[in-house]
Amino acid sequence: MYSITHAVRRASVVVLVALTVAGCGGTRDPEPRAAKAAVQVRPLTDAEKLRISDAQQRLIGACMTRQGFRFWETGRLSLEESRTLGYVSDDVDWAREHGYGSRIQAKQDRARRTNPNLAYRKALSEKRRAAYDEALDGGLDAPVISAEVPGGATIRKRVGGCTAEAEKQLYGDVETWFRTEKTAGNLQPLYVPQLMADQRFTTAMRAWSRCMGRAGHPYKDPGAARQAALQQALNTTPGKAFDAERKLAVADATCARDTSLRSIGNQRETHYVNKLRGRYGEVLDTHARLQHKALARAMKIAGPRA
Repeated sequence: MYSITHAVRRASVVVLVALTVAGCGGTRDPEPRAAKAAVQVRPLTDAEKLRISDAQQRLIGACMTRQGFRFWETGRLSLEESRTLGYVSDDVDWAREHGYGSRIQAKQDRARRTNPNLAYRKALSEKRRAAYDEALDGGLDAPVISAEVPGGATIRKRVGGCTAEAEKQLYGDVETWFRTEKTAGNLQPLYVPQLMADQRFTTAMRAWSRCMGRAGHPYKDPGAARQAALQQALNTTPGKAFDAERKLAVADATCARDTSLRSIGNQRETHYVNKLRGRYGEVLDTHARLQHKALARAMKIAGPRA
């Protein structure tokens, strides 16, 4: 049975593609001076982020080989399969082919379960296994760095071994990268409530819901539609579930396109993210610069995904 649990869970946490639209799509609202500065460096595309990820795997593998261990790079999805959909997608062709991505998620789950690195590590002796862990990420004695994210929570990470070496080669300052990445990735709670109450966004959402109702899918928002696809997957055979998922996803994307829900959502998200720049602008700009620095280095290490 194919599962879309992951997609639904992500959709329930974030409203749109978090921080991938900052600086894109104008808004008619007057913005404060700090917001007008916005992100000076453009956001990376999905393809560029994947290239950094692939380069990091390549660097870790080379480092582990130098340490005397074997290492397999994780299985790669195609560029099309790796597309970030966010809360709402208006790509009808993609939906017609992949639905909400349940089969892609199943493919990823299989790759994680059959990761040859796990079997390789398990087959090592206890002593070699400890050495492997130390080589990979520094082991239990690796230094720990922390980042306080918006809302007050603190996230910690062990930094050591080949993983830290790869990050250092790509980003330079590992601690600064970790801090800015965690801040940039955890701004949603600060603006999502405002976005959900935004008049332009809610008007577009109601138009989307009316459109879906006319198509025979009476759902109030894209999250509810995806939850319905999940329930269908639990209550029928995989083949029928995927057919139903694709049909629902196509209707979802068609209505999002016809009502401009995605573009309006992107515009309003940009508006509310920019309002946070007075407090987080320096962190966001540093995060963007480090991403581009990593991309420039990654382009010399790994090629683009097909």
